Amino acid sequence: MILTILLLTQAAVFYGFSRGEKIPSYRPLDQFPTKLGPWQMLQQGVMEQEVKDVLRANDYITRSYGDPGLHQAANLFVAFFSSQRYGQAPHSPKNCLPGSGWIWTVSDVIPVPVPTRAQPLLVNRYIVQRGDQKSLVLYWYQSRDRVVANEYMAKIYVVADALRYNRTDTALVRVVVPVIEKNEDAATKSAISFVQSFFGPLGEFLPR
Repeated sequence: MILTILLLTQAAVFYGFSRGEKIPSYRPLDQFPTKLGPWQMLQQGVMEQEVKDVLRANDYITRSYGDPGLHQAANLFVAFFSSQRYGQAPHSPKNCLPGSGWIWTVSDVIPVPVPTRAQPLLVNRYIVQRGDQKSLVLYWYQSRDRVVANEYMAKIYVVADALRYNRTDTALVRVVVPVIEKNEDAATKSAISFVQSFFGPLGEFLPR
């Protein structure tokens, strides 16, 4: 019976990934608002071509925003992948940050209440350090208005979406906030405030 279930599952996955995929339409991320509540864009980031070649995202945005009231800045990075069937997939910050010289000191999952949802988002939180610099990182995977923190669960949902909806699109959303004067709680509150400001508008740019 177990062997039969495994063979049926393998056949279903093969069928789901071999048939023609529905590539959803989306709004270009470079049209994303420059003002998000109290947060205003400070700088438009530019990604080097060699980084783009490694990322292999269909669209992306990297920007710095600031909130004058909080005296805080935040970096927003969103990478959208219209399909994951041909080796295109998000690179986990859990692996990329250490490769850039950052060492994580805190790793957990925190709830983030947002106005557009009855239940809070569950997102990854990392506090990383490189020399005297310390930053707080929030990130998650977003597909069809579904937010997933765990990388393995995100992969499982890819298979489920391929079978049920004939789609494998997803986005990696990452927020980085500097930790000022070792105040990690203040950095967390600022990052949550920033997420609350952009999560609703972001949903208008990603496929549902």
